[in-house]
Amino acid sequence: MKQALLLFFFSISLFAQKTTELIKSNKLGETREITISLPASYENSSTKRYPVLLLLDGDYLFDPFQGALKYGEYWDDLPEMIIIGINQKNSRMNDCAFDPAEGTPTKRSAAFYNFIGEELVPFIDKKYRTAPFRIIAGHDTTAGFLNFFLYKENSFFNAYISLSPELAPGMESQIATNLSNAKKPIFYYQSSADGDIKQLLQPIEELDAQLKSITNPLVNYQYNKFSNASHYSLVLFSVPNALYQIFDSYKPISSTEFTEKIAILPSGYVDYLIKKYQNTAEKLGLQMPIRINDFKAIEAAILKNKAYDELEKLAQIASKNYPKAMLADYELGLMYEKTGDAKKAAAKYQRASQLEEIGDLTKEMMYNKYDDMKSLTVKK
Repeated sequence: MKQALLLFFFSISLFAQKTTELIKSNKLGETREITISLPASYENSSTKRYPVLLLLDGDYLFDPFQGALKYGEYWDDLPEMIIIGINQKNSRMNDCAFDPAEGTPTKRSAAFYNFIGEELVPFIDKKYRTAPFRIIAGHDTTAGFLNFFLYKENSFFNAYISLSPELAPGMESQIATNLSNAKKPIFYYQSSADGDIKQLLQPIEELDAQLKSITNPLVNYQYNKFSNASHYSLVLFSVPNALYQIFDSYKPISSTEFTEKIAILPSGYVDYLIKKYQNTAEKLGLQMPIRINDFKAIEAAILKNKAYDELEKLAQIASKNYPKAMLADYELGLMYEKTGDAKKAAAKYQRASQLEEIGDLTKEMMYNKYDDMKSLTVKK
């Protein structure tokens, strides 16, 4: 029994904490250390796939990113992710160097580039259940280097987090050109601070000016320049901003979104919900069931605007997402109740009472709704 308990707690810690692994690289001619953190649900969700966050400077960027993600996951604002950190404590300058005249990677950094794209990324995809969405992040030297992946027409990465980058010569124009011509959604975040290293600021702000002029709708760009921050403290300000920019469409419906975007619609409340989750799938590669609270938000908008016919479409979506739960029959019962057909409403509530409870919908609630509707059908 003690052995079983030890194994259980070891499994919990394995999927809640970080582990290290050594990877032999033919491209670099050496063995490299990576740090890995798997989502807490990884072991128990055998078919679920997760986005990948690849951290350069993993030796010191890992904890800030992991902490922000865990906080966002708690509130369901951010998805669970597989985090991979490359330890570069003693190699970052060689790994990410560029030719100061040509603005291109050195022989060594080209090998590191190939290690990431041709060895590390395939290794991660083969070993773990990854979703087709990857983020790469770095700080100063490594932040500048990660932009070389944008030079590739079909980049390995969907999102770039560049924290106070040291940009190679000509990189500002090259990044702007490649993002202007992007054929798939790209998220790009960069940051600096008023107390940043001065020689980094001018190229960063030149890049910002060029990126702000891009009209490509596939590019989602954000730049933050933090006040009262240094080259090092800006990392702690930047990490949550970058993650929330990238996963803005993932977040559940908030009270602000409900008030300012949904409740004011003249119609199409269910279509709004469908499109919200389609955007998450298309932009982030995440297939996920619609949250029960998002169903309830759309239901509230329908009731507020007395668009009761939309409850039938909402029920259809509920049936697809939660086929064993009472949600779909509840929505149909609510539609018949609001349109004055107590007999059909009673039948739907009765059927709902035989199905699985979900959210705040309970069997007792369905029994009470059934009794209320049944009482209206009794002839006096």
